[in-house]
Amino acid sequence: MATTGVYEVLPPSLDSTSQPPPLFDGTTRLYINYQCPFAQRVWITRNYKGLQDKIKLVPIDLQNRPAWYKEKVYPENKVPALEHNNKVLGESLDLIKYVDSHFEGPALYPDVSLRPFWSFLGVFVCVRERECLYSGALRLETLLIMTQDPTKKEFAEKLLSYTNTLNSIVYASFKGDPVCMIETIVHIPDQFLIPEPGSAFDHLEAALGKFDDGPFFLGQFSLVDIAYVPFIERFQIFLQDVWKYDITAARPKLAAWIEEMNKIDAYKQTKCDPKLLIEHYKSRFM
Repeated sequence: MATTGVYEVLPPSLDSTSQPPPLFDGTTRLYINYQCPFAQRVWITRNYKGLQDKIKLVPIDLQNRPAWYKEKVYPENKVPALEHNNKVLGESLDLIKYVDSHFEGPALYPDVSLRPFWSFLGVFVCVRERECLYSGALRLETLLIMTQDPTKKEFAEKLLSYTNTLNSIVYASFKGDPVCMIETIVHIPDQFLIPEPGSAFDHLEAALGKFDDGPFFLGQFSLVDIAYVPFIERFQIFLQDVWKYDITAARPKLAAWIEEMNKIDAYKQTKCDPKLLIEHYKSRFM
């Protein structure tokens, strides 16, 4: 059962002076960094599926990372990484799908096989007039649409593929890279000229209008929302603070999506520290 409202006491980050956990002892571990958006994707997925007791968080200090992490855990020496069944897996988009398909909890990705459907309903089910009881009343029809609709699965794959494009465009705009400037240059009162990655955010605005059964990218909350929100969170903070640019202006669907995401407990505790983010991005991009 998903326990999305669980408040978790977060463990301290491990650095070069820290001893490794008892590796490959049967414990499932998610190696993250609290400020990393890629790791945040998997962290949100784990939380939403109510796996706080089944997947242990192991935060790594990326500025002073322990040598044993590369030597004994993940040779790529980056996060996120998932230790499960005596192997270690990486890459955030692969991992969110892996956690969704290999662990209990509500299905977060369209799947024509109906794989997640009965597994997450468990024993607390009462089917009557196409309704079921699971943490309150949910329509069975909605769950079937989420798991069976090939249109949603195809659109989900396209949106997941677009995440890297969005990130490249927006990060390049932080640097003022003329090759990646999108459509316009915005002149603001304090005389700064900034590249506006407007078409990238417009693309998301259009995507959010594809389905009318909810405010999320696939209508219902899914891995697609999880893939985007860590980056949208950071882009909104940094562009607003540094350039006074509101990514939601004239984009009501994106604004509504952000509002709905901020209501999700599984996401709330994973949010970055705005002050640390701004300092980090200024040192990196300016």
